[in-house]
Amino acid sequence: MTPGYEITLLILCPLVFLAGFVDSVAGGGGLISIPAYIFAGVPVHNAYATNKAAMCLGTGVSVVNYLRGKKVHYRAALAGALGALPGSALGTMLAASLSPTALQICLMIILPGAAGFLIFHRTRRGPEKPELPPARTFLLSLCIGFAIGAYDGFFGPGAGMFITLALAGLVRLELVKAAGTTRVINFASNLASMAAWLFAGKILFALAIPCTVCTMAGNFLGSRLAVKTGAKFIRPLIIAVAALLFIRVLADLIRISLVKSG
Repeated sequence: MTPGYEITLLILCPLVFLAGFVDSVAGGGGLISIPAYIFAGVPVHNAYATNKAAMCLGTGVSVVNYLRGKKVHYRAALAGALGALPGSALGTMLAASLSPTALQICLMIILPGAAGFLIFHRTRRGPEKPELPPARTFLLSLCIGFAIGAYDGFFGPGAGMFITLALAGLVRLELVKAAGTTRVINFASNLASMAAWLFAGKILFALAIPCTVCTMAGNFLGSRLAVKTGAKFIRPLIIAVAALLFIRVLADLIRISLVKSG
């Protein structure tokens, strides 16, 4: 074990723990973990691949907690997972085929729209609406899983928030159950994406294994708190992660502008 490896883990472990905590509640953990990997000197493609490997098992821990707390809508979760598996695999194959520069340019196109949606979309629901018919719930959840699974495989950060908001707004799930159902869909998406990155040979297992342990711990703590405290804990964290997404967009745009002007 080299000193450089130890320093890399010293940077990554606390940040991926925090990413797992945030991701288990509101999604968007990749906003913390991806920059952490890149800051630690991990190349872009390896950063995305290693992050997916760590987040996959971490998400599995939060799924167990939400299931035990009876905060998962089984029909929506099954349909969303079925859609997320092919969607995430397709998105990941597209990302793996692009150069790091092209991937960075794509991030700049995607991020402003993601930030705008998350900041301006209302997370508070109005008067309680009746649950959708089973067939419509299944179809909508399948489409949500495929579309956002593709986004998750290609890009990632913010995908959990998109799914939670879509399930709350379109499928009419209450916020805590939407968050729990999201974790099941996210697990399927992460699993497919991890398999695609594994096939591409981009996962750095020396980093993935310790980071997985830290991510699992963060997911365990975050999901336990979410089940116990409910929407009053989830809603502000969604807003905080949306703000983090916006700040990242702004910082990247400023950096690109300075590079061009220089």
